[in-house]
Amino acid sequence: MSILCTGSIAYDYLMTFPGYFREHILPDRLDTISLSFLVDSMVRQRGGVAPNIAYTLALLGERPQIMATAGIDFEEYRAWLEAQNIDTSLIKIIPDKYTASFFANTDKVNNQIASFYTGAMANASELSLRDVPNKPELVVISPNDPRAMEVLVDECVSLGIPYLYDPSQQIVRVSGETLRKGVEGAYSVFVNEYEFELIQKHTGMSAADIRKQVQLLVVTLGERGARIHTEGQTYDVPAVAPVTTADPTGVGDAFRGGFLRGLRLGLGWELAGKVGALAATYCLEQAGTQNHRYTRTEFVTRFRTYFDDQGALDVLL
Repeated sequence: MSILCTGSIAYDYLMTFPGYFREHILPDRLDTISLSFLVDSMVRQRGGVAPNIAYTLALLGERPQIMATAGIDFEEYRAWLEAQNIDTSLIKIIPDKYTASFFANTDKVNNQIASFYTGAMANASELSLRDVPNKPELVVISPNDPRAMEVLVDECVSLGIPYLYDPSQQIVRVSGETLRKGVEGAYSVFVNEYEFELIQKHTGMSAADIRKQVQLLVVTLGERGARIHTEGQTYDVPAVAPVTTADPTGVGDAFRGGFLRGLRLGLGWELAGKVGALAATYCLEQAGTQNHRYTRTEFVTRFRTYFDDQGALDVLL
């Protein structure tokens, strides 16, 4: 399976607030909310959903491709991605814009308030799968310019390319009709628990409707792990307890990368989910979405302290 990752490329500005957001929100004044949080720290990290997923795929031995748009400040980022064995040849530079930026503030219990500046991502709909030299076997459609996501859904359907639909943050930006179309054409839908509820609300589809529509539905559940629905079966995958918790940003992307690599290796649904769970924990233990690192031997050794793979993960070594 050749995997093409589409979605945002961004710089992440990650901040930490030493208190609790909930203590400063007045439920009866939400219509006039005005808040400013003095943060303890801020760092700029390489991010964006497409590179985040690709990064974990690459750590686990894949050479994924990214198709996205970036700005004039991207070349250092491109060199770094290529050094991680990620193919950036399909990334288009928009000459008069900067790369998209994600601003996230995290409180003491890992609640987040975030904003996103689109920058060069606004041009992502200029890209087309019809221009890709080699037809991928799976396209990951993750949060991106909303129009670009619509175009990718249409092209995947018309070209007969299976796609994983991961609307995530863009659920609140697109219409229910657009979401429903994305779900109905998908091979797989990948969302967290809250996003799954939102999709049902906006599309009018029930959980059962969605399970019947797609071959694979994965719902991540935070510290409770993930639930995989496929082929009439449900698999509950536990989370892997972190040694330390640094930052939740990008944890879901790491799960997706690990899960897809597990499928690519033919490990089966449940075992692939467990690979995703450990990949997610590695990300959680480091601040930033691409700062965790491990060799495949280290990954397999740690995996076997939590799960019995009966030797199946030898394919990673």
